[in-house]
Amino acid sequence: MVKGKATLALELPLPEEGTANTKQERAYQAIREAILNGLLQAEDRLPSTRALAQRWGVARGTLESVYERLQLEGYILRQVGSGSRVSAVMPDSYLKAVIDFGVTSTPIGEVPTSNPTESVRSETVHRAQVGMPFVARLANPQLMSPAEWAAHLQRAMARMTPDQMCNAEPQGALALRQQIARYLRNHRGIACQAEHLLITNGIRHAIDLVARVVLQPGDHVVVEDPGYPAVHRIFAEAGASLVYAPIDEQGLDLSSVPEAVHCRLAYVTPAHQSPLGVIMSATRRLELLDWAQRQGGWIIEDDYDSEFNYHRAPLPALKAIDSVQRVVYCGSFNQALFSNLRLGYLMAPPQLHNQILALWHTVGRSVGVSEQLGLAAYMHGPAFLRHLRRARQEYLTLRDIVLDTLQKHAAGRYRISGEHAGFHLILWLTADQDQDLLIEAAAEVGIRLQPLRGYCQQNQLEPAFVLGFAALTRAQAKTASLKLAYLLQA
Repeated sequence: MVKGKATLALELPLPEEGTANTKQERAYQAIREAILNGLLQAEDRLPSTRALAQRWGVARGTLESVYERLQLEGYILRQVGSGSRVSAVMPDSYLKAVIDFGVTSTPIGEVPTSNPTESVRSETVHRAQVGMPFVARLANPQLMSPAEWAAHLQRAMARMTPDQMCNAEPQGALALRQQIARYLRNHRGIACQAEHLLITNGIRHAIDLVARVVLQPGDHVVVEDPGYPAVHRIFAEAGASLVYAPIDEQGLDLSSVPEAVHCRLAYVTPAHQSPLGVIMSATRRLELLDWAQRQGGWIIEDDYDSEFNYHRAPLPALKAIDSVQRVVYCGSFNQALFSNLRLGYLMAPPQLHNQILALWHTVGRSVGVSEQLGLAAYMHGPAFLRHLRRARQEYLTLRDIVLDTLQKHAAGRYRISGEHAGFHLILWLTADQDQDLLIEAAAEVGIRLQPLRGYCQQNQLEPAFVLGFAALTRAQAKTASLKLAYLLQA
């Protein structure tokens, strides 16, 4: 047995029953919290899964799954012959904030501004469309049962009181906020109660509310590059100057953002980066939280499709480790159920919550109480989780049809990334292929190819396409993939 810090994981107590549903989750929490609290530090060696299984009375296979999950999230590194070591680097100031919670933010000074509209690239990004390969990157409406949804709406409206019909609850219907809070606790690892939530009509609406409250003309906002153009436009309309941070294999890279540039806000999609699909590593997440604390700024976490991870359970949200209270967490049911549902939510730190709520009242609430109560009823029983399981399986099947068809008919003519989750994946071209000619040829056979460059601003990436597959039938996915494979071969 290795001496010193390498044996510390053996000395950690396994959390009591009740803190998590399974032994696997309890073991995961014990090791992750030890890393986040600095008890285990970078390069510390973890005990073998065999030794830890004997100490904790947990099956070795369970701990193998825990170690694999920690490695995927970037907390540890596993190498054959070298064992498992902690890889997440904890900033000293973050560790201090964990111990001394409630550090006062440093005021943001004024900074020079440029014309924000000039920094937003104007290249067209095709609108997502049901049944259109390969821009079908939205929830498949065929998976949602209108009759089942209508039944929940009808039951909710039948139980609606006169007070609910006339006096809207300021933050949104309590019944819905309670169901969302339960879901976030159980499935996203967020310590959340109903009073922490505000109901919106989608993620972009939530981001717009935050931008209006937080930003002044000339403020700097860090955004992902490549990233989500619609959100970039929201910040530009608020008068912000956009600072583009590149995305690499670990997620958002802040090293290119000068410390001298004070940024009021950062927008990230850490669970499944839009559009590259990268999972932000634990080290980068901690660096981002530390950066926000030092800047006195805020982070918007867009958790737009975390329900659809095809390899394992969704990774914990950035908000789940936000001990410095800098993260505004945004989610939506438009991806989980159907795109025109227009129901979302946000969870803001206490310093921002009341300001956002006051603005929401000023501009007028737009989410009907009947839809809120209907969704609450849908989430209360088994219908919601049953739908997510059904949808996840169908999207996985569609993804595999695309991947298998391309592999069978065009092997060696492309490479794939970002396929582990979500409604789309990235197809990278080989050096001898002409991206523009492929777009033209695809259009002639009824396929829309969205180039990755449409999402890029300053980041120069190799030619690639964003392939959306979720809102296709299996026959459409097969036929379109076959056409694309022949084009890649030609």
